[in-house]
Amino acid sequence: MRRLVPLVHAELKRIARKCMAGERSGHSLQATALVNEAFLRLGGLREVDWQNRGHFLATCARLMRRILVDHARARHYQKRGGDAVRVDLDEANLVAYAPGRELVALDDALTELSNRDPRQSQIVDLRFFGGLTVEETAAVLEISPETVMRDWKHAKEWLFAAIRPST
Repeated sequence: MRRLVPLVHAELKRIARKCMAGERSGHSLQATALVNEAFLRLGGLREVDWQNRGHFLATCARLMRRILVDHARARHYQKRGGDAVRVDLDEANLVAYAPGRELVALDDALTELSNRDPRQSQIVDLRFFGGLTVEETAAVLEISPETVMRDWKHAKEWLFAAIRPST
């Protein structure tokens, strides 16, 4: 792991900055702290058979998502109730995080999506949380860019329906 850190640190910092882009100013977590926390959690993983760079980055993006969601749950979600709210997943907001409750609602929906369609869930993790392009996501998952776009579209539609407040 120590040899890996210098090789991927800049990439993880880029992912963390994108993760933090949508957070409120003065957020108690900063990009460097997010990377450090991800590395700490990676150290707790045992016997991972890293398949490639993409597998590692996808795992890191997922860990960063989990860290931010855990933080949001601790700070906001419990105080303000658990009502799901709409989270906009349009192309312009690909890597922007929804603050507080919205992030928790999105995480809950993504957990359900991962049970329904693991590949679509991976695509959302890589694109929305990891900030990867369609081409980068395709390379990581070893699928075509067209498949990424199709699954991305279906995942966004499903997530929108899953987190839309009931009226």
